[in-house]
Amino acid sequence: MYTRRNFLQTSFAGTLGISLMRTIPDNSSSSIRNDSPVVISTWDHGLKANEAAWRILSDGGKALDAVEQGVMITEADPEVTSVGYGGFPDSSGHVTLDACIMDEKGNAGSVVYLRNIKHPVSVARMVMERTPHVILAGEGALKFAVSQGFTQENLLTPTARKAWKEWLKTRKSNPVGIKNHDTIGMLALDGSGNLSGACTTSGLAFKMPGRVGDSPIIGAGLYVDNEVGAATATGEGEFILKIVGSFLIVELMKNGRSPEDACREAVSRIHKKFNLKSDNQIGFIALTREGQSGGFSLRKGFNYAIYRNGMNELIDVNYLL
Repeated sequence: MYTRRNFLQTSFAGTLGISLMRTIPDNSSSSIRNDSPVVISTWDHGLKANEAAWRILSDGGKALDAVEQGVMITEADPEVTSVGYGGFPDSSGHVTLDACIMDEKGNAGSVVYLRNIKHPVSVARMVMERTPHVILAGEGALKFAVSQGFTQENLLTPTARKAWKEWLKTRKSNPVGIKNHDTIGMLALDGSGNLSGACTTSGLAFKMPGRVGDSPIIGAGLYVDNEVGAATATGEGEFILKIVGSFLIVELMKNGRSPEDACREAVSRIHKKFNLKSDNQIGFIALTREGQSGGFSLRKGFNYAIYRNGMNELIDVNYLL
């Protein structure tokens, strides 16, 4: 399954009124919207993440703060088995996390293969703001996180541990893990007209130790150009990395493509270039500096959450196959 099960639609009282949640087809992305703020995020768990981001945006806050606080909701949710606390471990039984963040000035920070820290997106932001680097990895990322006051904790939940134990029984027939690509990527446009984005994941379930996908890689899993727009990805990271997917989408928008059309082109290039299997999934979402949004996926089942004008909605995107 590419969508998370048992999604419970709930209503929240937003700062600007009552927030309504509904699922609608992605058939209006070609019309330019000039209203801001707006926040969009991948998958249905993006609805809760959007609520946290919207509280910041609706109070006049910055897009950078909004995307960090938004995806932290998903990172802390034990029911989301592909992000943060509760994420399924690698083949050795360790939960390893990847995340990145990018602001309106082109500054970026990333952590890869980080263990024992619940909120890798916040560590990524500190890499961006407190070091001269963009990416810190593994033990170095952990040491940096601890030096910045982060507390280490066990991220392997009983549910994730049980799933790992069950997978070990079938390891010979399924040696490279299972497809659980519900990464959360979030893009926000604030009231000042500035864009930022964040992307965070625990990666492929039961992956080879050391594997890193597209999510924490600037240009692949996330890219922001404040003069144009922003894009983020979810799905089979190895394919997204090979076309530098998010950067490609932003460049296509720079050349006049709508967000949906740009996402469609990125998916089409992956489909044409690589020998894909029936269980491969790729999804992109994009947001322009004018507030125009859109998404597209390889197969049916991908959706994204969008919060604007006091309404939080889940949109089913168009797809290629």
